[in-house]
Amino acid sequence: MVASSYPFLDVMWTMLVFFAWVIWFWLLITVFGDVFRRRDLSGWGKAAWLIFVILVPYFGVFIYLIAEHDGMAERNEQQMQQSKAQMDDYVKSVASASDPAEQIAKGKKLLDDGAITATEFDTLKQKALAGA
Repeated sequence: MVASSYPFLDVMWTMLVFFAWVIWFWLLITVFGDVFRRRDLSGWGKAAWLIFVILVPYFGVFIYLIAEHDGMAERNEQQMQQSKAQMDDYVKSVASASDPAEQIAKGKKLLDDGAITATEFDTLKQKALAGA
């Protein structure tokens, strides 16, 4: 009885409306993120775009996407390259810090320079070998 009161086409329409709503919010968040990430736009310009997108929702988002699609792509690419560079630097720093031979060599250099004592060098060497 319940299934007959809510036909299949109504279910499909409800799903279509729901997914359109989700996509709308995704686009809105994307546009807001891009507006706030821009460095070439003044505070007034950012406020104007946000007000335009809020007051004329669908039209404002589509206008922004059409007008700024190249800039959005460039900013996303720059952000991805910057994130990749940071990750590469982090991996290199962690990888170099975990090499026991390099830690011992650094400790030996400190010992030769007189920055640490022989007992401190032995402790550092034991820690480096224990971590391997």
